[in-house]
Amino acid sequence: MQTELLSPDIETLVKEERYADVARFLSTLHPTEVAELIEGLEAEEVYHLFKHLDPRTAIDIFRELPDTLQSETAELLSDGELTRLLKILPPDERADLAKSISEDRLDEVLPLLAQKERDEIKQLSSYPEGTAGSVMTTDYVAFPESFTVQEAINRIRLEGAQKEAVSVIFVLTEERKLCGYVTLTDLILAKPTATLASIKKEPAAEITADADQEEASFTITKYGLLVLPVVDSSGLLIGIITHDDAMDVVEEERTEDMERFMAITGKHQETSYLNTSAWTHFSRRVIWLVVLAIFDFFSGAVLQTYQDTIAHLMLLTFYMPMLTDMGGNTGSQAATVIVRALALKEIDKHDILRVVWKELRISLMLGFVLGLIAFLRVNLMSGGTTIPATLTLVQIGIAIALALAAQVISATIIGAALPLISAAFKVDPALIASPALTTIVDITGLLIYFGITKAMLGI
Repeated sequence: MQTELLSPDIETLVKEERYADVARFLSTLHPTEVAELIEGLEAEEVYHLFKHLDPRTAIDIFRELPDTLQSETAELLSDGELTRLLKILPPDERADLAKSISEDRLDEVLPLLAQKERDEIKQLSSYPEGTAGSVMTTDYVAFPESFTVQEAINRIRLEGAQKEAVSVIFVLTEERKLCGYVTLTDLILAKPTATLASIKKEPAAEITADADQEEASFTITKYGLLVLPVVDSSGLLIGIITHDDAMDVVEEERTEDMERFMAITGKHQETSYLNTSAWTHFSRRVIWLVVLAIFDFFSGAVLQTYQDTIAHLMLLTFYMPMLTDMGGNTGSQAATVIVRALALKEIDKHDILRVVWKELRISLMLGFVLGLIAFLRVNLMSGGTTIPATLTLVQIGIAIALALAAQVISATIIGAALPLISAAFKVDPALIASPALTTIVDITGLLIYFGITKAMLGI
């Protein structure tokens, strides 16, 4: 469904306070589509709209809303409404919502929750953002290894409907340490009297709660897991990360990497582009641009240093755009490949020498091809340009070609090395790779260009 086409109509009806009409229409759609349609509304409008929806439908839609709109809407709920919402939400979403509302409001509703729910909120809220613990849930199925298959099936029938994931059942020792897992298929095919210990499989992977969430999503993708067990330092099972949550992490990390790669700072906005204010867009873009503008002064300083060379041979200025463009393009290509390889854990900071050696060989080939193009361009397209009598187009073409080749080699190596160096200093490679790279390559490129041409042409 083209939700972007319907959204303005929905907003118009809401402004006219025709909530009942809107609710009747929205109740026929999937919650994800409804969330896309109403994410541009004010929290108060969403609250009034929910009043006209079936409570179960309203909660399903609420779960799909951006985090900011969720917290703003939750603040408008009565204590009873907020308590019911927190009781119905899965443990991980319950903890996320509890962290997003004001402390005063949370203090009012926590006593209304069961002790188990309060403990889950406290536990899941204790993990820092970006860790595996912050995206895990305690809504899993686990039984002692002494359980028989029939006992496990009976317990799943009783409790399975309330669990987020029942396709994988974890097997625990008497100390509740993770020792294996079975699937529903395993239980169905096994003899009812068999113990879980006799049919369990070794976990393909596990992760600690303090590990990076990106590592968790990578592990799930690598091993094709439906759920990833999360353990504490003693090996006790404390939660799971589902495949769906891992994919959310992947999308979040990719978006953040893309934004950092393009010099956009701050926390990623979950709301759509049109529903994010112009001021928010401005504030997230301006910082790096100001920093880069300051560093661009160095490019101007290089041009001032070589102004006599430029005045003596104006032809050089015609090929400056080609030089800076090729440097930026080849450097960005190398940086993109290396950032991706780092993200996929194909390489790490210890591979810097191997990476530089490979990129050096690549850049030599690129430099030869692009340098040849520059030489031909100078000789074929600059015939009518005034040049000093002591020089020929062939000489100038060779100098420019060598300068361009040197720039390509330099930019490629810088583009490959910067992400690895930033990773070694625990700085996000994507943050350094593009914004800083372009400016550095521009400065080094101009120094290389004028240094080589001045030395070779004697100007």
